[in-house]
Amino acid sequence: MASKSTMSLALLSLVTLVLTLGAKAGGIAIYWGQNGNEGTLAETSFLTTFGNGQTPAINLAGHCDPTTDECTKLSPEINCNLWNFLGGHSSSRPLGAAVLDGIYFDIEGGTDQHWDDLAKYLSGYSKRGKKVYLTAAPQCPFPDAWVGNALKTGLFDNVWVQFYNNPPCQYTSGNVANLESAWKQWTSAIPAHKIFLGLPAAPQAAGSGFIPASDLNSQVLPHIKNSAKYRGVMLWSKYYADLDLDGYSSSIKNHV
Repeated sequence: MASKSTMSLALLSLVTLVLTLGAKAGGIAIYWGQNGNEGTLAETSFLTTFGNGQTPAINLAGHCDPTTDECTKLSPEINCNLWNFLGGHSSSRPLGAAVLDGIYFDIEGGTDQHWDDLAKYLSGYSKRGKKVYLTAAPQCPFPDAWVGNALKTGLFDNVWVQFYNNPPCQYTSGNVANLESAWKQWTSAIPAHKIFLGLPAAPQAAGSGFIPASDLNSQVLPHIKNSAKYRGVMLWSKYYADLDLDGYSSSIKNHV
């Protein structure tokens, strides 16, 4: 994502589905919580920075030997602590009494190892009577370099593929071929059933990949909406969407 830390495991309250147009229509998802000037949000938000401006991190030094893959034995404990911290019984939950119901994987650096293990452990909490939602935002080059193996588990409820900042698989003016080819690969190769087209909400929101609303409506959406896994458009982010006085979301909602 633009202007975020290279690796974050964010709270699932990351997006709000808005402007849903009916049971069979697509929805628009939009990121909120990354800019102090984007207004308030009554429904939900997500955090990547906690107390004293610190980014959450796990330091296993002294507890296992990463060079021999010994740290995998700590997987159940890590999973338990993570779940209790976000939605269980920990007294240090970041949102107080609020109990979250899922986790969002936005991994854009570090390692590509064991995210599948974490997804399996977290998904196991769904067997205890309450659905645990898992979502991810991979880059559009397939397979994703970081969460590709995790997505193979089939445990992710929503996948928000980022079709920007990656010229080989994004839209360029008048040419939808690269994006369409990548979309078909994503929708045919991973077992997730709900896949969103991730786009910047304004030219300033990403280095490349912005699609004018008129082009999205007339040239892009007609090529991808016939996919059974299509669920709508994800926008990065509300702050940038608000820069468009005409309303990017409003301009595309009847076509999504």
